[in-house]
Amino acid sequence: MRKFGGVKSEQPETPMQTLIDFQTPPSGSRWVAVNDVVMGGESLGHVEIAEGKLRFTGLLSLANNGGFASARMRDQRFDFSGFHQVVMRVRGDGRRYQLRLATVATHRGIAVSYAASFATTAGEWIIVRIALDSLAPTVRGTPLDGPSLDPSSIREVGLLIADKLAGNFSLEVEWIAVE
Repeated sequence: MRKFGGVKSEQPETPMQTLIDFQTPPSGSRWVAVNDVVMGGESLGHVEIAEGKLRFTGLLSLANNGGFASARMRDQRFDFSGFHQVVMRVRGDGRRYQLRLATVATHRGIAVSYAASFATTAGEWIIVRIALDSLAPTVRGTPLDGPSLDPSSIREVGLLIADKLAGNFSLEVEWIAVE
């Protein structure tokens, strides 16, 4: 029996499978930064892969109704069927971030993202586990009642900061897996 967020689950143990190891990123993988400048904000987020890690850094600004920065790996195809959670090894700055997954699902023609937040410990490497059933559907940050996440059709993996605290941020990711 496994525990997810303090809730016991009768789901069988599933071995961990690494999806993204930044020592050897998947062929054709492309991480891009998407920041609130797309809607008039002034946040500056950057993403790079260096020394076997993804580095997501920048400056979060609340000016002009802004307040988010994100790093996304697009145009991928992952099948999370049979897995129950995403597992990441991260080193952050003590701020809260979000894991975001996207499928082919849309709401009124706009892509749906499935999001869950996680805390970091400043300067320390930690393992973060996020149950797939805890990911909530959103469109541009607005919660939706559905559709449910289809784990067989993941097309984008991303990280986002939108904690309403202006200032510098820094998150490193060593690997992303499912189990």
